Amino acid sequence: MKLVVVSAGLSVPSSTRLLADRLAAAVGRETEAQVEVVELRDLAVEIAHNFTNGFPGRKLAAALEAVTEADGLIAVTPVFTASYSGLFKSFFDVLDKEALVGKPVLVAATGGTGRHSLVLEHALRPMFAYLRAVVVPTGVYAASEDWGAEGLDDRIERAAGELARLMSGPAATKPRKPDDLAVIPFAEQLARLSAP
Repeated sequence: MKLVVVSAGLSVPSSTRLLADRLAAAVGRETEAQVEVVELRDLAVEIAHNFTNGFPGRKLAAALEAVTEADGLIAVTPVFTASYSGLFKSFFDVLDKEALVGKPVLVAATGGTGRHSLVLEHALRPMFAYLRAVVVPTGVYAASEDWGAEGLDDRIERAAGELARLMSGPAATKPRKPDDLAVIPFAEQLARLSAP
């Protein structure tokens, strides 16, 4: 199985990348998966060029293909102006609109304060629902004060377990073909998550 991690952190080191790595490691403890990390910071120029000329550069094309072919996705963004970053949104804007249909996705974000934790529910979850991905119930938000504090590890493990079950459970399927674009019913999503 292939797990792709999309990290929109801009600094080095980045708390966004740190959260992404911890989530990927937690999924790896739940199921065997080959992990590929897509650092959007390195693709910023190619993403901008794609908007102006309509064609992805070599690195961007490889990243888009990796996300399309993944069995599961972890998407992590820093919070800017109470929402996902422009770079994060731009990457998903250039992704083929059918690429995430039926794909399990774990959403996560980092920010300076816990006051922005609702970004998961008011920005990330709706965007991935629009793209017809199957978003796991537990999103992970990490504010500056969460690092090393009680609770973050539990949220990471719970979300990773949910993603792993969707990726490898008996009902797991490859993303649906464009001619079969029905959204996975909520009851089926719950059944997948509660499977042993």
